[in-house]
Amino acid sequence: MKKISSLVISTFLGPFVMTFFISLFVLLMQFLWKYIDDLAGKGLEWTVIFKLMVYVSVTLVPLALPLAMLLASIMTFGNLAEHYELVACKSAGMSVQKIMRPLIFLTIGICVGAFYFSDNVLPAANLRMSALLYDVRNQKPGLLIKPGVFYNGIEGYVIKVGKKDRDNQTIHNVMIYDHTENRGNTKLILADKGTMLMSDDDRYLILTLFDGKSYEERRKPKGADTKAMMRTEFEKEVIRFDLSAFKLTRTNEQLFKDNYQMLNLRQLSASSDSIEKKITETRLYYQKYNRKYYEGEKGAKAKQIPFTNENLILNFGKEKQASILSSAISSARTSKNIAGDAAVDITVRQKSFYKHRIEWNRKFTLSFAILVLFLIGAPLGSIIRKGGLGMPLVISVIFFLTYHIISITGEKMAREGVIPVYRGMWLSSAILLPLGLFLMYKATTDSALFDRDAYVKFFNKFIPKKFTRAE
Repeated sequence: MKKISSLVISTFLGPFVMTFFISLFVLLMQFLWKYIDDLAGKGLEWTVIFKLMVYVSVTLVPLALPLAMLLASIMTFGNLAEHYELVACKSAGMSVQKIMRPLIFLTIGICVGAFYFSDNVLPAANLRMSALLYDVRNQKPGLLIKPGVFYNGIEGYVIKVGKKDRDNQTIHNVMIYDHTENRGNTKLILADKGTMLMSDDDRYLILTLFDGKSYEERRKPKGADTKAMMRTEFEKEVIRFDLSAFKLTRTNEQLFKDNYQMLNLRQLSASSDSIEKKITETRLYYQKYNRKYYEGEKGAKAKQIPFTNENLILNFGKEKQASILSSAISSARTSKNIAGDAAVDITVRQKSFYKHRIEWNRKFTLSFAILVLFLIGAPLGSIIRKGGLGMPLVISVIFFLTYHIISITGEKMAREGVIPVYRGMWLSSAILLPLGLFLMYKATTDSALFDRDAYVKFFNKFIPKKFTRAE
């Protein structure tokens, strides 16, 4: 039995590790495709990009791990069945459940590790990834002055270069609009030739211009009818542009630490309880305010006066009528505004409460989903009896998409408050677990679930013999 267990585990570990990293790579490429516009052309250092990819890879583990478990279990038992190793084990008196037992214990260990990962590692990775991605997305594009194109990346200036030499430093036909005084196109610098160099610390762009002219429209003096124009010629002029805005500035990660995705299980419980308490306090405050507002400042109930005459207000003078109506309208508007503000506040807090409870349940559903997908994949592989990456890949993608779509649908309904949070988050597991148990039963009984001849034989029972071809 020990040899069988070691054979099954060794057969499983290879495909599991391989499919896990393949799934992680595919999901990482999807992330790059989504944020390519935010990453390209900003002159980011390779260390920044490497850190971002590491953090993103860690956050993608909850998606890659269930897919790898499903695909690896199908491949493992598909290979064992295809090479008749399962048949040999069954002929020795071993059941499918007994053959799967070592992998079930291994899967439970992976589930425990996944829970620890989602509760401790994932919040920290989400925090660092979100902060770094925020900085990268808000980073200005790198300095790139193209010939014949107006460049306005440097704040306060618009630069146009007519031609660049091959050394990428010598420039010709330079035109610079100076907008640092926020007065429009009032200052223009033209030069026939120049050089463009970076300072040693890469903080300044040093532009040295030769044989140029400067035109500046002066401010209109008081009492004058026209503005003065100043023209200056120069043989050499040096302009320094501050490029500190192009450096990546890191935001304090503590600004993101209160987000629900950055919290562990204990913090989520405390935060959701605090939000629920705030919702209750807001409702009670509004109820007390209404009672106090309509019953008097001391809380004593006003004497109920039966108004049988609809034209009672006509008993008062016109000035008194206007005062009564104005007071009533003001009271109604005040009550309406307070009720609206309370409703908005409760709605916002309720959505935040749903998000916190969803994240709390997700830490458990990830681990349980790995076990459920194993219970689907292992018997499915023994039934289809196909190894490799062909048929197992197709089937695993179908089942994983089914699991993912159900999970997203349940989470969305839970976030909107359509169904309780626990139902939405456990919906996919509740649907797929019976399917896994059904497939386990079929694998135990050697069911020909994917045998075409078995289905042909079954339907032939309902076809009259006169329509069948005589042998």
